[in-house]
Amino acid sequence: MDFASRLAELQKRTIEHREVLLTEEAAKTALVMPFLQSLGYDVFNPKEVVPEFTADVGIMNVNHASQLFRYFSVTESRLAILTNGVNYQFFSDVEKPNKMDERPFFTFSMEAIKPSDIRTLEKFAKADFDIEKIIQEAGHLKLQSLLRKAMDREFAEPSDEFVRVFAAHVVEGRLTPGAKESIAKLIPNTVAAIIRDKVNERLASALNASTPTMAEPEEAEIPAPEEAIITTQEELSGFHIVQAIASRLVDPKRIVIRDSKSYCAILLDDNNRKTIARLWFNSPTTRYFGTFEGKDETRHLMPDLTSIYQYMGQIEARLRELDPTILA
Repeated sequence: MDFASRLAELQKRTIEHREVLLTEEAAKTALVMPFLQSLGYDVFNPKEVVPEFTADVGIMNVNHASQLFRYFSVTESRLAILTNGVNYQFFSDVEKPNKMDERPFFTFSMEAIKPSDIRTLEKFAKADFDIEKIIQEAGHLKLQSLLRKAMDREFAEPSDEFVRVFAAHVVEGRLTPGAKESIAKLIPNTVAAIIRDKVNERLASALNASTPTMAEPEEAEIPAPEEAIITTQEELSGFHIVQAIASRLVDPKRIVIRDSKSYCAILLDDNNRKTIARLWFNSPTTRYFGTFEGKDETRHLMPDLTSIYQYMGQIEARLRELDPTILA
């Protein structure tokens, strides 16, 4: 089993059992140790993994971050990880040598693993571990993260400077307030369209590459790329969270995802008249989680995937509404 497959199995376990792992020891045994194993480390070999390693510096720690700082400061380690078994934060000394950075250079969640996360995590595997390369990569990742956040802000709410940069390419003469306002409003939609087109181009290329070479009727047509529907890893992770919540009341096999252009519907018994919830994740700037009561849908802003757990009560109530045989 390759690393990606091992990580997928651990992701499934995390989503299914996180609600019952209420203690630090339980989370360490069920989630953290298997994560280290997936990277190729022998968790039963004290030369590789030392539980409850002591690294005193004579200060009283008040939170997990200060505890991590303690470990980092009094050992020769240049890499530190803060985790609850679900969310992982990787720290190093990118900004100042031998002093742990205040902000992580890489973060990921077991509930929403992206392909880029897998490629990054593979660099921490025992077989390929090279601390110098990792520190170098940490600097790149940190800078990339800062650039991404800056670009996200500009794409969502373009600053005056950002608008002027693009206006210089499309507006001749003086930039009037009206033209400036129009360009500012168009930038988010334009960026979203570019990303969508790029994704569709790659999808169309992949479909063409996998099509067998054979004679086909001239009238045969390939669906236009813009008609393609792509279920993202984030949408699948959101679905698995709902499925895990629903499994408390029904067989998880009864919970099905059905994607569309606008949203992902999560259905009971694959019946579009039995919608449990909807994932409105297609916007590049905002995400919503839709819950139902009767025919009425309420959309909730989603800062992150774990927010879905806040609506466990609504999900269970909806299941009982759709299937009266479920006991209260």
